[in-house]
Parts: sequence; C-alpha cells; structure tokens
Amino acid sequence: MANSASDARSSEQELRQRLIEAKAVDVMVAVGPNMFYTVTLPCTLWFLDRGKAKSKRAETVLFIDARHIYRQVDRAHRDWTPAQIGFIANLVRLYRGEAPDLTVGGEETAAKLAEVFGKKPAYADIPGLCKAATLKEIEAQGWSLNPGRYVGVAPGEEVSDEDFKAQLETLNEELETLNAQARTLEQTIAANVAGILEA
Repeated sequence: MANSASDARSSEQELRQRLIEAKAVDVMVAVGPNMFYTVTLPCTLWFLDRGKAKSKRAETVLFIDARHIYRQVDRAHRDWTPAQIGFIANLVRLYRGEAPDLTVGGEETAAKLAEVFGKKPAYADIPGLCKAATLKEIEAQGWSLNPGRYVGVAPGEEVSDEDFKAQLETLNEELETLNAQARTLEQTIAANVAGILEA
C-alpha cells in the first residue's frame, strides 16, 4: 500500500486501529522508491495473519525498514537479490521463533544473518532495521503502522536526502488529506450557521 495508508488519519486510522486491536497485523515492511516498474513512490508491505492472535506474538507487530536494502538495476529501477529476500524472510522467521531457512539466498543470507544477529541468530530489535513494537507503543503513536516511527535510525547513520524526501512526501499527503477535511468541515459549519441565522 502507499505509505500514507500506514499513517493517515480519519477513516484510515479507524481501520488500522481495528486491525491492530484484532491482532491481525503481523509484519510491516517499509520499501524504498523505484521497486515497481509502474510506480516510483515508496510503499509499505502489510502482512496480516488472523492466527497471530493465538500466538506468543499476539501483543506485538514486527516493523522492518527495508528502504536501504536493494540492488540498483538501472537508474530508475531497483529490486532485491535472492540473498536480500532471504535475509528479510529470515528476519521474520527469527521474530516468529522459527529456525532460519536458507533455501533462498543460501550462504550469502547466512552470512548477513550472522553479521546482524550473531553466529546463532536469534531475533533482537536492531535500530534502523527492525523492531517488535507492542500494541501499547502503537496506540501511543496514534495507531500508526509506519515502520520509521518504531525502527528509528541506526547509530551513526544520518537521514539521507532520499529518506527526507520520502518523509516529506508522506507528510505532504497527510497535509493534503487534512486540508480537504478542513474544507469539508468549513462548508458544513458555514451551512449550519446559515441555517441557524435564517431560522
């Protein structure tokens, strides 16, 4: 989905809140721009699981910031290598308490898992990469499902111009939505006041 869906207010916020409270949201993955041939904007992948409510991870949602994980195909297109796909998939497996599966990415995936999580990989929150946020943390963030709100920035890492642009685009989309809602409310109020004055 578009990034704005994970952060927008109004009816989108109510829908997110219902999904979160139903414990159906399992994993959220932020993806950078140019990953699709028809759309250049960044997006967020939503992974829903109705069975999660009966699992040990019922009270958490895994947030992954994969915007910095990609292979540049050409000037306008990016994709993921098999090792990058394997790494992201195994990050989710570790979060779920499952053993890594090296079917995709093989030794390169194993090396990256060992680099990030140690020789015997086990899930841990990694600033700038992943965080298992509790439902209370998500509620405190206004039911936002934007991975950037939870994952943060890796130590020593600065926000790139690309990240800033993506954040600015998201904020601008939200501002446009709020402005449209304000105009609608303004018209409703004006009509109500006119109705009262005419009575």
